[in-house]
Order: sequence, then structure tokens, then C-alpha cells
Amino acid sequence: MTVHLVGAGPGDPDLLTLKAARLIGEADVIVHDYLSNDSIFSLAKPGTEFIDVGKKPGNPTPQELINSLLVHLGSQGLNVVRLKGGDPFVFGRGGEEAQALIDARIPFTVVPGITSAIGVPAAAGIPVTHRNVSPAFTVVTGHRESGGATNIEWEALAKVGGTIVILMGVAERAVIASRLMAGGLHANTPVAAVRWGTRAEQHTTRTTLGELGEATLRAPSTIVIGAVAAYEFIDGVHVDSAVAGS
Repeated sequence: MTVHLVGAGPGDPDLLTLKAARLIGEADVIVHDYLSNDSIFSLAKPGTEFIDVGKKPGNPTPQELINSLLVHLGSQGLNVVRLKGGDPFVFGRGGEEAQALIDARIPFTVVPGITSAIGVPAAAGIPVTHRNVSPAFTVVTGHRESGGATNIEWEALAKVGGTIVILMGVAERAVIASRLMAGGLHANTPVAAVRWGTRAEQHTTRTTLGELGEATLRAPSTIVIGAVAAYEFIDGVHVDSAVAGS
């Protein structure tokens, strides 16, 4: 028996990998994020124990407690799935959990998942790279914890070019926008914020960098900044959304 650090993808259960689905079906215990789509749990066998350790705003589960829980469950000889939204190693703190398991000599595996940094924009018809438009993309956290957004050189990032994808950046969007403009990005730079991407309730808000701070956004939203944020490739049709649609 072992602990499996499993990526659940951006939300749509159909985007689970075959391996992730199999391990969920074999698990004795599933330790899960609050972002995981509840319908994923239907893949579990009868009698599976579910433990919610989601980092909810205002009532987060301390990471140290999650690490200790995984070590405890792993030491009991149970088949444990740690189900994490997106990919375990893309702002999922999977590395910290892996290190805790290594230190405790608990065997584990890592099952990659589709990160929301790519999957969510794609679901909204936004390519994070596009020939002759965006040759590269940067994924960055906007979360303030341990310095978060304030520790990132946004002015330098503005000069890199390409697409900027921000996860967990809704609360700091005004500061982020101001600093990116201070770094040289134009106020008219297209921005798209996709909430609950790949799920039935998916919604896209389109704005500009200059208006991002005042835009009505709610977490969890993936924020895409750059020329590609004006595109919308859906159902085989390209719609140039400019920046005004939603």
C-alpha cells in the first residue's frame, strides 16, 4: 500500500487521466481539495473514507496538518489517494507533501493532472501560445501567502513577452495590474478571467489590464493576460472577442 499524489485536473471529471480514475477506484482513503468536482467521488468503491482538507478562504487547513495526515494514513498500510485540483506539482504544494513522505519513509507515487493554467484557458477557447502572437507563456501565482504577489518582479515579467497566466490572483489583481503596467504593458492589453473552467458553471469575464483592478471577479478564476486573451476558439469557430464580451 502507498500514498498517491493524484492530479484531478481543472474540474471536468472527463479530464481525469485513466491512471487517476483507477487509483480513485482502488483507494481506501481519499484526502481531497475543496476544488475537486464532487462527481469524481462516485468513482470510489463503497466504504471509501473521504477527508476534506481543502484550503477554503478564511478557514484553511494548515499544510503541516495535511502532511502529518498523509504520513499517518500511509503508515497504517492503507491505499491513500491525495486528490489535488489541477496538477500536484503546479502550485499544489505536492512537493511539500512528497518531502514529508520521503522523510517518514512512506512510499508514494505522483500522478500528473491537467493544470488549470493550460486546461482552463483552453476550455474558454484561449490558446496560451499562438504562432506570430504569443511564442511563450509564463505561469505565476498571485497569492499573497509568504509574500506571494509582492515577492514577484511583475515589472520584469511584463518585459518577458508572450502570455501571462495567473493562478490564485483575484484578490491581488489591482496590484498585479498596476505593476505590470509600470513594467511596460499597455493598459489596453487584453485580459480574460475564467471562473470554474471546464465545469458546467464556467464563466469568462473579458476586460483590459487597465480595468482589471475594478473588474468584478470571484475566485477561483484563472487570469490570462496578453494578446491571446482576446481570442475565443470554440466549436471550431474563431471569435475575436476584442475585450468587451463575456
